[in-house]
Amino acid sequence: MRDVPTARWRPLSPAERAVAIEVLRHGPSSRSEIARRLGMSGGSITRLAKPLIDAGLLTERSGPAPVTGQGRPSRPLDIVTDPWHFVGLKVTADTVYGVVTTLKSTVVRRASSPLPARDPDTVAETAHAVIAGFAEEYPRLAGVGAGIGGRVRDRAVVAESPYLDWEEVPFAELLAERTGLPVVLENDVVALTESETWFGAGRGLDRFVVLTIGAGVGYGLVIGGRQVRGAHDGRRTPEHWILDPSGPLGPDGRRGSAGALLTIPAVERQVRAATGGDADYEDILARARRAEPVAARVVGEAARGLGVLLAQIANFVMPQKILLAGEGVGLVDVAGGVVTDTIAAHRHPPAEPVPLETKVSDFHDWARGAAVLAIQVLVLGGTGGGTGEGTGGRPDA
Repeated sequence: MRDVPTARWRPLSPAERAVAIEVLRHGPSSRSEIARRLGMSGGSITRLAKPLIDAGLLTERSGPAPVTGQGRPSRPLDIVTDPWHFVGLKVTADTVYGVVTTLKSTVVRRASSPLPARDPDTVAETAHAVIAGFAEEYPRLAGVGAGIGGRVRDRAVVAESPYLDWEEVPFAELLAERTGLPVVLENDVVALTESETWFGAGRGLDRFVVLTIGAGVGYGLVIGGRQVRGAHDGRRTPEHWILDPSGPLGPDGRRGSAGALLTIPAVERQVRAATGGDADYEDILARARRAEPVAARVVGEAARGLGVLLAQIANFVMPQKILLAGEGVGLVDVAGGVVTDTIAAHRHPPAEPVPLETKVSDFHDWARGAAVLAIQVLVLGGTGGGTGEGTGGRPDA
């Protein structure tokens, strides 16, 4: 892939970046609409838009044009989606999932490849093969975003990943060496939260929470439209929240934690301990739906724990919306009534209902989140969440 042309993006000024983000997040917009949202004059938007149009990042849409108050045609500004595309990857313990997106984060291709082993070189080779397959159809790939469960440092190094048994792995470098493309590495929940904030359930919201349940429990918090980042990112901190002091023991010896109640491995482990037989998560949910005693008890405990957790988040964060996502949200389909009743029991009676949205996310959704991070960093020059400056802007073949 080293002979594939790569994009070079010129730096954007903070004001140029703000204009580009407004168009990217809100879709085709007139200059007056952008000016109103950003609190700028129409003349400033016209001045800032010109270099973005010249650079090939923005375009004026064709077709019938509305007329401004001065009688001048106003053609909406839109993001240019061709010819560049972005790759997003989600690496799990056994599979590499990948997507190709446009600059608007629209997914145009999906693929996955099983991992024959978890060592860094094998994972990098598998990811490279996925990207090489994409490049056959989309030769102008501008960059790669990769999401991994665990703690990531400097958008380049996997400091720790319990799912891959990695420590201090320079995965971005390993992948960039193989592909010749710039690589942005990030914790997978951070990437998913950015994607949902910009293009999904949290779009346009000031206070927004993403809670994921699956192999682990993940938490993303958005305040003022920007994701709150901290040293806890990727450290599995949410799994240590105590939801039921008399609940089941987790692998770390803590009783009734989110990790001991809500994760897919925890639910499977409890059923196995009670019955002596193995059952996967979907089978357990089906058994609970049929009111089989052991499965119903375990799923009911998980649902009550989830209700406590959602109520705590709502009480202290007061979000406009909580997005519950991940491969474990089937729990709500089976025991949603228990979740709702538990939330109500842990909220002040006059409190507003918790604005909850559930989304069954497959791993390609997580991969899309990584692609959004790549767009933010490589094109718009940000550090995620609409903050920061850096390189970004103009593609040169």
